[in-house]
Amino acid sequence: MPKIVVIGAGIVGTSLADELTARGATDVTVVDRGPLFATGGSTSHAPGLVFQTNPSKTMTAFARYTVEKFCALSHPDGWAFNQVGGLEVATTPERWADLHRKAGWAQAWGIEGRLLSADECAALHPLVDRDRLLGGFHTPTDGLAKAVRAAEAQARRAMARGATFLPHTEVLGIAEKAGRVAGVQTSDGVLAADVVVCAAGFWGAELAKRVGLVLPLVPMAHQYARTGQIAPLVGRNTERTEAGLPILRHQDADLYFREHVDRIGIGSYCHRPMPVDMSTLMADTAGESMPSMLPFTDEDFAPAWREAAGLIPALEDSKVEEAFNGIFSFTPDGFSIMGEHRDLAGFWVAEAVWVTHSAGVAKATAEWILDGTTEVDVSECDLYRFEDVARSPEFVMTTSSQAFVEVYDVIHPHQFRSDLRGLRTSPFHQRHVESGAHFYEGGGWERPAWFEANAGLLTDLDVPERDDWSARFWSPIAVAEARHTRERVAMYDMTPLTRYEVSGPGAAAFLQRMTTNNIDKSVGSVTYTLLLDQKGGIRSDLTVARLGPATFQVGANSPRDFDWLERHRPDDVVLRDITGGTCCVGVWGPLARDMVQPLCPDDLSHSGFRYFRALRTYLGAIPVTMLRVSYVGELGWEIYASAEYGGALWDLLHDAGRAHGVIAAGRVALNSLRIEKGYRSWGTDMTTEHRPAAVGLDFAVRMDKGDFVGRAALEQAPLPLNRLRSIVFDEPDAVVLGKEPVYLAGDCAGYVTSAGFSPTIGRTVAYAWLPTGTQDGEAVTVDYRGTRHTATVHSEPVVDPDMSRIRR
Repeated sequence: MPKIVVIGAGIVGTSLADELTARGATDVTVVDRGPLFATGGSTSHAPGLVFQTNPSKTMTAFARYTVEKFCALSHPDGWAFNQVGGLEVATTPERWADLHRKAGWAQAWGIEGRLLSADECAALHPLVDRDRLLGGFHTPTDGLAKAVRAAEAQARRAMARGATFLPHTEVLGIAEKAGRVAGVQTSDGVLAADVVVCAAGFWGAELAKRVGLVLPLVPMAHQYARTGQIAPLVGRNTERTEAGLPILRHQDADLYFREHVDRIGIGSYCHRPMPVDMSTLMADTAGESMPSMLPFTDEDFAPAWREAAGLIPALEDSKVEEAFNGIFSFTPDGFSIMGEHRDLAGFWVAEAVWVTHSAGVAKATAEWILDGTTEVDVSECDLYRFEDVARSPEFVMTTSSQAFVEVYDVIHPHQFRSDLRGLRTSPFHQRHVESGAHFYEGGGWERPAWFEANAGLLTDLDVPERDDWSARFWSPIAVAEARHTRERVAMYDMTPLTRYEVSGPGAAAFLQRMTTNNIDKSVGSVTYTLLLDQKGGIRSDLTVARLGPATFQVGANSPRDFDWLERHRPDDVVLRDITGGTCCVGVWGPLARDMVQPLCPDDLSHSGFRYFRALRTYLGAIPVTMLRVSYVGELGWEIYASAEYGGALWDLLHDAGRAHGVIAAGRVALNSLRIEKGYRSWGTDMTTEHRPAAVGLDFAVRMDKGDFVGRAALEQAPLPLNRLRSIVFDEPDAVVLGKEPVYLAGDCAGYVTSAGFSPTIGRTVAYAWLPTGTQDGEAVTVDYRGTRHTATVHSEPVVDPDMSRIRR
């Protein structure tokens, strides 16, 4: 077992020490600049609310494990977790509708919860003004964590197994040797270590800078106040029990509440973002009880107090008696940051973690360090999920501030940030603007969702009307674009697809070892394959084109793929991200060959250029690489060129297509077409929690090709309990957006991953995880924000099962 040093004895560091030692790693030392266990960090003042339900399955799993673990902790001073339950109330129709959506997440992720009427809310929490409420959502297993007690209880367990805790130990630097950590430099000398974990809370980003690592997080101040005595609470609680009413969230006003015996604690996000200047932190917090507490700013709390008293009338007879602006971390996307430094082996981070998710993050980090992989998919929290632009100081500050403002907002799943747009654009961007593109952002790229120029295609198309929620960030034009692709031909901007060049003498052997399919084939071959982790979970899916004996173009999904390949890359292989220097147009539809062949000197017939082959050629005077693949299930190609040819390439293709009715189509149409054609999307339909057999991707695994990462796990894998299935909704106007619970015979049996309206069959088609024994033709029910829709399990693909359209 490695010698491990954890920096930070807050809730994350103590949880991690407990998890590591429980797995046999007894040589664990935890250091902290403060005393034990009220160290002075965010844990020391955390209000301790643990609401488990989250739109993220991963974050919900982290919170659920935290609750399970904390419920079993004991401390001589009293409880570590008080399972009083949670109550979220709605005072607006929009919030009430969103609580129905949240109730669906709870069902999908296995959290007990129930929607309540206004009367039931008032009965459960008598302090609230029943007349203000439309209803609420109650989760009985949520509750209050006594954060310092929970930290100490876990630390004591770790110490009983051999761990050491060192208070008042300032970390001055990280010792390195031959590209690995060697220890932690302190004022008392160097603590030797094979593994160092930075769990320093909002100090973590400053510490990481010392080893050349950017942690995209911003320390933010958040207001918390305690009232004077509240008459209705007198005699309800004792000093030892402290609270008995459910923890309460009034998200319409950006507020939460908890009891402190006969007083109420009020947390507020109802104020401007207050980023913390770490260079002046000690001076700014001078006079406060700890360096994670800034002086309270009364003027920022005034609106919060008015809203709080409106919901809880008893507050009108009280006032704020003690308050502070507490510091904790925000990230651009609201997720934690976990992982190992790629350029300094053995240096790990577990940062931007709230008490809510602390034990879950610690468990996953311990698994990752000791076993090389995690039980729960952590891609949303991966240190290397961020594109280069997202690590810039301006981006981190701007987006983290937006994340603070939106922490309690009702966020649509297709809603994207408004600031710092237009940072990454394809060479076709101006043409998209001229065609009235509606853009969304992904990975920093501006991506056209649909084009107003195609509105005329709606004249003979009957698209069912959508409810207000599902109609946001969507247009029926996208359905028309999808239909046009099936009937004629369309051009799709595929430039944002991540592309790597893998080259060198060892390139073929490297990709053979890293992926599941056989890629060591002839030059010009294109192979769909998977990246697995050691337990056989799907890290990503790739499209690999062999462009030369030792040169491959790899279509990937995210910076995590580059990180994974780079960590395993041998010295005789060169890995380059070529995305920004290239562009790509997808030309697909039954008339694609009629449109493109006149531009190309090579034979583009089915016999001359077969499916899943690559060709380096010219279109007009422009050098291109064409891949005969199709994410929409139609005849056509992904056409790549160097970025400087992009504008000319788009115009050349568009002009050639005029006679064939070519249109530019957006990503909403692309998504609908790929779902009806049976194509998966990594990160949405499948993650590391799923093996190929469960996802229907066995065809991309060649067990006879030799060893590859994850092979041994696949050989020993049991039959999957659940499988990804296509479902088709019975009614044309039924809509789902993803993450809705799916019921079989009245019981929640799975959840929707992604969905789109099929232009071919005129109904919504979705993917859903369902029990393995579920048969084609079985009836299911899906809960969409409180409305039940019926659907039928369908064989795959729903459209063109014999692949005749794509192999014309």
